Amino acid sequence: QVLLVESGGGLVQAGGSLRLSCAGSGRTIRSLSMAWFRQAPGKEREFVAAITWSGGGTSYTDSVKGRFTISRDNAKKTLYLQMSSLKPEDTAVYYCAAGDAGLETVRALYDYWGQGTQVTVSS
Repeated sequence: QVLLVESGGGLVQAGGSLRLSCAGSGRTIRSLSMAWFRQAPGKEREFVAAITWSGGGTSYTDSVKGRFTISRDNAKKTLYLQMSSLKPEDTAVYYCAAGDAGLETVRALYDYWGQGTQVTVSS
């Protein structure tokens, strides 16, 4: 069983920064790829970034490249998303996910999901 709990969301002005965390539990979490997805009101949940089990590989959706950084600390079983130069269009509920998915962007390939944390960027 893998449980994921996100934290770190909040309200920030455009141009600001936030760091999201996702605390994981379960024996297998260290061997799984992890990812961040987000869902804005009225929109589909979309891929944001992914990282391999070792942290040696990462991928990002184009709209966040150069602004967001995904990382993980396997000793702490924690996933991070450092978000900088935030824009109003980054407003969404952010979800972390884990699975044997490599760097895939497809939601269905991730077996475990957190409950989400709200990020609101004001203009």
